[in-house]
Parts: sequence; structure tokens; C-alpha cells
Amino acid sequence: MTRIKVDSSNRISFNNNVDYCVGTGRLGLALTKEYLKELEYVQKLIGFSFIRGHGLFSDDVSIYHEYEEDGVTKVEYNYTYIDRIFDSFLKLGIRPYLELGFMPEQLASGTQTIFYWKGNTTPPKDYKKWTDMVIALLEHLKGRYGDEVSSWPIEVWNEPNLPGFWYKADMEEYFKLFKETFLAIKNYDSRFKVGGPAICGVKDKEWIEAFLEFCKKEGLHPDNITRHHYTVEMPERIGHYDYSKLEDSEMRFANLQSTRDIVDSFDEFKGMPIHLTEFSTSYTPRGVIHDTNLNAAYLARQLSRLGDVNEAYSYWTFGDVFEEQGVPNSLFHGGFGMVAAGNIPKPTFWTFYFYKQLKLFGDTCVYRDDNSVIVKRADEYAGIIWNMDEEDISREYEFEVFDGQYKLVTKTVDEDCCNPLKLWHDIGEPAYPTAEETQLIKSAANPLVGSDVLEATSSKATAKFDVKKHGVMYFTLSKRTATPDRGYDYEKVVSFH
Repeated sequence: MTRIKVDSSNRISFNNNVDYCVGTGRLGLALTKEYLKELEYVQKLIGFSFIRGHGLFSDDVSIYHEYEEDGVTKVEYNYTYIDRIFDSFLKLGIRPYLELGFMPEQLASGTQTIFYWKGNTTPPKDYKKWTDMVIALLEHLKGRYGDEVSSWPIEVWNEPNLPGFWYKADMEEYFKLFKETFLAIKNYDSRFKVGGPAICGVKDKEWIEAFLEFCKKEGLHPDNITRHHYTVEMPERIGHYDYSKLEDSEMRFANLQSTRDIVDSFDEFKGMPIHLTEFSTSYTPRGVIHDTNLNAAYLARQLSRLGDVNEAYSYWTFGDVFEEQGVPNSLFHGGFGMVAAGNIPKPTFWTFYFYKQLKLFGDTCVYRDDNSVIVKRADEYAGIIWNMDEEDISREYEFEVFDGQYKLVTKTVDEDCCNPLKLWHDIGEPAYPTAEETQLIKSAANPLVGSDVLEATSSKATAKFDVKKHGVMYFTLSKRTATPDRGYDYEKVVSFH
């Protein structure tokens, strides 16, 4: 048993920006019914402000077109699909975080592509046509949606430090792309916030330092630095699936701190916001850990500290409609999404839901450690407790309150009470579950709600929480006012024979 006294006078820095942004599969998938059903579900229960995905300029969205007229090559733009996509986003209360990529085939300098859907990852053959396309889109969006578009964040490309995402991982060529794009956007409307270099993992220190040196030399001042954050070792591929071991969370936090330290080492850029425009555990869309309770517990710790050195962070992704390695083969296939097909919430979904509830409750953090975070308003508390270990844990918290009765409400997600993966497995792992099977699996995907009445004496209330392995628990402790009807006696009711 771990006993903890919560000091209500504590004021602990805690940037809970859980609902700022969420990731998505390529934007073209937003034209499908299942995609929008999953996004609507996520927005109804959590409600993110922005959504970021690949493929804004890929050919399935069909914005860029070249044609020949009188022997002259001309350019025209088609916004039919992007309007439909963004209209759907705004209807659901979410706005685009504009990742500029990939390259339209007619504008590409090469034929290299990535993913099942063949996003072109080569530089433009003509930088003027590239920047014209970018500005024309921004102008169109402002004409359609109004001046608010200038508040939509912009990121130049995706993971150029990886040769699959940017031809030969050519640093110099990416810096040229960033400069030309940044200057064109700022010249059009300086209010747009433009960031980069959107790197992931490989040579991150080298890339961040070189990018800032380049910006310093060229007199550029990005509005934020963007990078990605994944937390598993190299996976083992078996059949369709990737099996990964989680990395030590302290090591991963140290890696994030190293980026903060590099940025702050430049006088010109000290304090510049850092956006994690993608983060998760596994970096593959067949990463089986994504569907587990362990994933939910590990990310609970991540969310408690990601805001320490990053202004914003975006989970990759909200739903399982995703096709980087092809159309999923089964319901639970290790997809990135926090929601599976049929709007089945995975345990990780509830970790994000709990952090959103914590944010709505209040922003005065009075306690935080490696396994819990607690906030306070007046004499009420809310908190999240998680257990990444293989053994159950028991924790007792003493809260400073006024005397009287308090109601304790808990919502628990663990391998026993909220584990749709296990139910799916137990009924035979149906790859394509029927409507009846889907409802059954979904019935096992909700938190277990518990409650108790605590009697506070000497301005203290003590609550004990038992959290099973790989569990996440959300609780609220607030003043209880009993308003029984005439003649109603609860104790008599439950003891009546």
C-alpha cells in the first residue's frame, strides 16, 4: 500500500493540452462513411480542436492539374473533394492542421511513392508552381470559411529525415522546400503559423540543429518546431502483425527534453513552441500493442508529462480507417486508432477521455507522480491513476477538504472490466464481425463505474484505490448533498428481506 498526502496548496505545472489535435489517415479517407462515423464518435465524447493527416495534395484529393493549351502547359485547381472533406470536419467541430504534402504526380520531380495509396515523396519539379498551389489553396479556404483559416496551423511536409518520406532524406532540398513555402505563406498572410521540420526518430538531433542553423542563417523565424514521438523498439513482423517492446518512458522523455534544449540553445529561438504532430507507442499500423490495456496505461503516463516541454501533441490516430499498409485484414489488427470499426472504443480511447474530463474539471494541479495526476477546484478533486506494471497496486490518498460527506466516483479501465480485445478473442477472433457480434464486443468496451460515500473529519478525507495491472482509473471527489424523498431509507431498502 502506498500512502500519499495531497497538499491542496501545491501548484504544480501541468500543461494538459490533450484535446488540441489528433491524427488521421490520409485526408481522402474522410470521404468514406465509416471514417466520419468514427470521427463523430470521438468528437462527441472528447472533442479535439484540430486534425492532422497526410495527403492534402495527393492525387486522390485531386487538387493540382496540368493541361496543355496552344502548346503551353497551364495549371488549374480542383477543390471539390477538399471542400467536402473540410466541410465534414467543421461540421463535427474540428479544424484542419494543414500538413503540406505529398506531391501531386504532375508536379513531382520523380516517381518515388510511399504506402499502399502511393503518396509521391519527391520534391517539386518547379518550386514556383508548388508555392502557387499552396497559396491558391489558402486563398480558396479563406474565401470559403472566412478569416478563421489564418488560425489553422501549417506544417511543411512530413518526416523528411526518412528517405521513404522525402527522396534520399535530402536535408538541403527539404530546407529549400521549407524556405520557399514559409516565405510564400508569410508574404500572403503573416498571421499563418508555419512550422517544421516534422522529423521522426532518425538523426533527430542532427536535423533539429541543422534546421535551426539554416533558419538563423536565412533570417527565418518558424512559428513552432514540429517533430514526432514513438516509444517502441524495432518490431518483429509475424504474418500481418508487428510485435514491439515498449521503450523506457524516462528515456523517451529525455529525448523530448533534448529537443527543447537544442531549441533553447539558440537565442533567436529560445522558448519557441514545440508541437508533437504525431505521437503513439508503436509506429506501425499493424502494431498489436495499440489494441491493448497496456497501451492505455503507458499513454496515461505520457499524457501526464508531454506538456512539460511541448506546447501541443497530437495522437496518431483517432480511428482505424487507415490504409498505409493496405486495407485492414481484421477488426483488431493493431491499427493506430483509439476507436476500432463499429465505433468500438479501445482502452486507449478512455485514457484520452479521462484527460479531457480532467481538463474540464479544472487546471489547478496539486499532485503528480509517475502513476497519478490530481487537479483541484474549491474543495473538490479529480485525478487519474494508472498502473503500467505486471502486478496490481493499491494506493491511498489523503485529501484536504471541508468536514462532511463526500461522494467518490471512479471509472476504471483494465484487462478485466474494459477489454474488448479479450472478448473478441474469446468468441473466436471474427475478422469481420456481424452486427450482433459488434454490439457484443462494444458492450465490453466501457469503463466500470464505481462509487462510495466518504465521511470527512478534521478536514480530511481518505480514499483507497486498487488499480489492476495495465489499468487506468479516473476519479472525482466532491461534496455530497443527500436529497431523499419522504419515507425513503436506502439502508432499509438494501437490507430488506
